[in-house]
Amino acid sequence: METEEHREYRVEELAEAAGISTRTLRFYRERKLLQPPRREGRIAWYGERHLTRLRMIGELLERGHTLGGIAELIGAGENGRDVADLIGLKAAITAPWSDETPVHLSWAELERAFGDQLTDRNTAESIDQGYITVEEDGITHVSRRLMDATTALVAEGIPLGAVLAASRKAQEYADSVAEVFTSLIRDQLLGALEHAAELTPGEAARLTEQVHRLRPLARTVADAQFTLAMDRRVAAEYRAVLEQHL
Repeated sequence: METEEHREYRVEELAEAAGISTRTLRFYRERKLLQPPRREGRIAWYGERHLTRLRMIGELLERGHTLGGIAELIGAGENGRDVADLIGLKAAITAPWSDETPVHLSWAELERAFGDQLTDRNTAESIDQGYITVEEDGITHVSRRLMDATTALVAEGIPLGAVLAASRKAQEYADSVAEVFTSLIRDQLLGALEHAAELTPGEAARLTEQVHRLRPLARTVADAQFTLAMDRRVAAEYRAVLEQHL
């Protein structure tokens, strides 16, 4: 008795099972998207792995992949490369979230910006927070925006040491917020990665698209939470000052 796992199909039967036409099936075969069939005389026999391949092609096409891209994916996958990596899942997860531009400042520029606050202690604190690297002709800061904000705050009369102390606290809180989001995504959406060896290309493609959609949502939530928190804190501080003066 023929089991489902070892069932074999003629061309017409395979096309029907995959929900495509025999013409499309032959086209895939010509493009080498489908593994060669088992031949018995003039009859070509296809198995479950061919049906699985056709379903995978259909899933990838629905998600916007071109036949050329699918052919490259399949070819690389058959050479032992990680399918999930090939369709961008790993890249989507590990791609940088920040779009910060590094900036280089000479010692003369730093002196003009910070004056006598450019101390060894403040420099060491900046290095420890991971923001700057010291070079012979000055420093390179990982973020032009943060560097500009720092110099602007100091220009407003806030000591550089106080700015750096606030920066350290903000970095710790930002790490905590990031942990909230990564835990949410890991626990609720990326559980399939625990069984990466069993991850189908179609499922990997779906997860890739989902990760791309979640990135801007996470940034939106973080920004909204911060501005709402500022509203609460500023209102509370204002009430405290009023009560003190009254």
